[in-house]
Amino acid sequence: MLRSVSGDAMNPRAFLVAPLAALPVRFRILGLLFVLSFVNYLLRNNLSVAQPTLSHEYSLSATQFGFIYLAFNVAYTLFQIPSGVLSDRYGPRLLLAGAAIAWGVLTALTGILPGLFPAITGTLVALIAIRALMGVANAPMFPVAAGAFARWFPVGQWALPNSVLSSGLTLGQAAVGPVVAFLIVTFSWQASFLLLAPIGVLAGLWWWSYGRDDPREHRAVSAAERELIATGRAPAAPAEPGAWRVVLRNRNVLLLAASYFSMNYTFYIFSNWLYTYLVEERGFGLLAAGFLYALPFVVGAVLAAAGGAVCDFLCRRVGLLWGCRLPAIVGLLMAAWLLLAGAAAPNAYVAVALLSLCFGFTQFTEGAFWQGTTAAAGPHTATATGVLNTGGNLVGFLAPLVGFIVDSFGWWAAFVTGSAFALAAVVLWLVVRFDPIPVREPA
Repeated sequence: MLRSVSGDAMNPRAFLVAPLAALPVRFRILGLLFVLSFVNYLLRNNLSVAQPTLSHEYSLSATQFGFIYLAFNVAYTLFQIPSGVLSDRYGPRLLLAGAAIAWGVLTALTGILPGLFPAITGTLVALIAIRALMGVANAPMFPVAAGAFARWFPVGQWALPNSVLSSGLTLGQAAVGPVVAFLIVTFSWQASFLLLAPIGVLAGLWWWSYGRDDPREHRAVSAAERELIATGRAPAAPAEPGAWRVVLRNRNVLLLAASYFSMNYTFYIFSNWLYTYLVEERGFGLLAAGFLYALPFVVGAVLAAAGGAVCDFLCRRVGLLWGCRLPAIVGLLMAAWLLLAGAAAPNAYVAVALLSLCFGFTQFTEGAFWQGTTAAAGPHTATATGVLNTGGNLVGFLAPLVGFIVDSFGWWAAFVTGSAFALAAVVLWLVVRFDPIPVREPA
C-alpha cells in the first residue's frame, strides 16, 4: 500500500526548520552571533570602499580620512571594557540587540549627513562625528559575544566559536567590497548606505527574539546539553563590582592585549586601506577592486575557522598554554612574511593572492587570542576580552600615522611597519603564562 505524505512533510517551513531543531541550541546561538558578526562588518567598514568616491567629491586627503577612521577607532576602543563589564553584569541579550539596531540607524545617517554640509570642513566634521558614534555602537559586539560563548560552550571549547565569529566578520568584510562598490557604481555612494541600513535593525530584532543570556533561560536547551555545558566549571555567581580592576591586574590578559595590538596593526591595514591600495597603487578599477578586495577576507574566514579548530584540538592534546601559543605564533610568522612578499610582488594579481594569504594567517590566530584570554580570565570573560579588544583596537589610533606614511613614503613603507608589528606579537606570546585548566574531550 502506498503511504500518504503528511502535510508536515510537505511543508517547506518544516523541511527547513527540522535540521535546526536537531542542532544543539548552543550552535544555534553561535549561528545567530555569526550573522550578527557578518552584519557588523558589512555596516562597519563600508566607508573604506566609499573612500575614493568621497575623496574625489569632497577633496578629502588620505590624512584627513585617517582622522575619520581615528574617530571610530577611539570611540570603539574606549567602550570595549565598559561593554564587557555591562555584559558580565547584565548579559549579552540586551546589549547586542540595542547595538545592532544602532548600526542600522547610524549607517543611514552616514549616507545623509555629509550632503547637508557642502563645505569640506563641514563634511569632515560630520563624518568624524558619525564615525565616533558608530564606534560606540560597534564596541559591544566581540567582548559581549565572547562572554556569551563562555556561558554557552563547555570549558576549553571556546576557540572554535570565537573563530567562527571571526569568520563572520571577515565574510562581512569580504561582502563590503563587491556589494558597496556595486551599489556605488549603480546608484550612488549615499544609496549604498541607505539600502544597507535596515539589515542592522532586522539583525538586532532577530537576536532579541531568540538569544538568551544563559542556557538555563532557554526553553529549547535539553537537560543533557545543560549538563555538558556546566561540567568542569565553577557555579555561576553574580559579577563582582570592580571586576575590571582584577582583570587589569592580570598579567596574562595584559600581555595578550599587547600582542593583539601588534597583530591588529596588520588587520587595520587591510580593513581601512586595502581597497584604496588596490585602486591607487595596483591600478584596478573601482568595481574590479571591489571584487578583489573580497578575496583576503574570504581566505580569512576559512583560516579563522581552521585556526579555531586547530587551537581546540591542540588544547586537548598539549594543554591550554601551548595549544593557544602554537597556532598564534605560526600564524603571525606567516603573516609577517606574506605581507612583505605581497607588497614586493611585481604582478598585481600575485600580490592580491599573497596578501590574501597574509590576512588569512592573521585570522588563523583569532581563536588562540580569545581562548587564551578566556582561560586566563576565569569568570570575567567579557571584561577580559574587552581588555583584549581594547588592546587590539588601540592600534587604530595609528590610522593617521598610516595615512601619513602612505602620503610621505609610499605603500611599501606602510607594509613594512605591518610586518614588524606582527613579529612583535610573536615575542609577546612567548612570555604569556596562564595556569592550566582541565579540558575534557568532547562528548
